Amino acid sequence: MIDSRPKAVVLLSGGLDSTTTLAIAKEQGFAPYALTFRYGQRHAAEIEAARRVAADAGVVQHVIAEIDLRLFGGSALTSDIAVPKGRDLAQMSQGIPVTYVPARNTIFLSFALAWAEVLEANDIFIGVNALDYSGYPDCRPEYIHAYERMANLATKAGVEGRQHLTIHTPLIAMTKAEIIQAGLKLGVNYALTLSCYDPSPQGEACGRCDACLLRLKGFAESGHADPIAYQIKEPSQP
Repeated sequence: MIDSRPKAVVLLSGGLDSTTTLAIAKEQGFAPYALTFRYGQRHAAEIEAARRVAADAGVVQHVIAEIDLRLFGGSALTSDIAVPKGRDLAQMSQGIPVTYVPARNTIFLSFALAWAEVLEANDIFIGVNALDYSGYPDCRPEYIHAYERMANLATKAGVEGRQHLTIHTPLIAMTKAEIIQAGLKLGVNYALTLSCYDPSPQGEACGRCDACLLRLKGFAESGHADPIAYQIKEPSQP
């Protein structure tokens, strides 16, 4: 049977935001092609989470691209730098944290752009967020708009008029609680996901890194319990 839905490349990390973005792409009528990266991150358990999410969502194809950003380092996620733990929201809002991976979204979007051109797809979905996030420069609306303009100048299909690319950022102006509520309405199973920057070898979230704390805050504010396993939760968390 021919799938008549328009194709979309969806960046899928296995975390809460990208999983919700995948559900939104499906709800909007797109045939999702999921793209995950094994880039040398210390939280490689997220790749298994991405596999679970992709299988549960019934994506058309799931590609796990292999790149090694450990060659450059410069981040607590790709080199021997401690992941910050136990920070409050005020501390998280001060500057760009060491968990920032240099140019990561630019690299990821470039792979997505290449695959979209091959698929003859006009749409890419990415779960960036400019509210409950850790201050990353490549999650801002102005960055996405600039990349989209560049992308439409960068490909053979674009120059020949066969492709006009749109980068969808459905979560960009939502709080983490709003993201969770939207996902639950779409039937997202958050038990399959992992957001932690420093999980245990068994894949349990640490409960104290910025990603865990923002996730737990979002679940608390949404009125729902987080279904994943944590090694520890901060005393203030539910």
